[in-house]
Amino acid sequence: MEDGGRAHTAIVVWACTTLCLVSYVAAFSQGASLSACTDMMPRHLRVQLHSSNNNYVTVHTNVSFYFPGDKVPVTVRSTRDYMGFMLQARKVSNNEIAGTFIFLPPGSKLLTCFEDGDTVTHSDKSLKRNLSFVWKAPDQPIGDIKFFISIVQSYFVYWAKIESAVVAQGGQN
Repeated sequence: MEDGGRAHTAIVVWACTTLCLVSYVAAFSQGASLSACTDMMPRHLRVQLHSSNNNYVTVHTNVSFYFPGDKVPVTVRSTRDYMGFMLQARKVSNNEIAGTFIFLPPGSKLLTCFEDGDTVTHSDKSLKRNLSFVWKAPDQPIGDIKFFISIVQSYFVYWAKIESAVVAQGGQN
């Protein structure tokens, strides 16, 4: 009976552990957590951060300046597939998230970190490579901005806060 009790306990512990891990993994397969809004870091178990200088992803815009209310195309290009991402525009002056995204590719969704639609994340774990977005600048002046993206290649490997070139606010003195 003692061996049967140990076997039963082992099975129960294994089942509980498996269910907990599966539910934790599944929670991030449909997008980043709100807990990642500030630092853009994935909240996976045992993740391995890679240097943002050593990545295969770039964030581009086809403009070097914008005016309040403008719509700015943003393209994320990659030489390898990845599963997850989080994209934000931030003010250069104070690193605050700014503006809203108004066009998203398939496999992505809006996330509200501080204001509606200020962040984009993945909506599934399908492999992604090149993605196009449109960001709308606020109607009031906010200064120069940069776009930042964190990429999750796999559950264990990611790059955080890969940045674009500065997009200057036009008309500033």
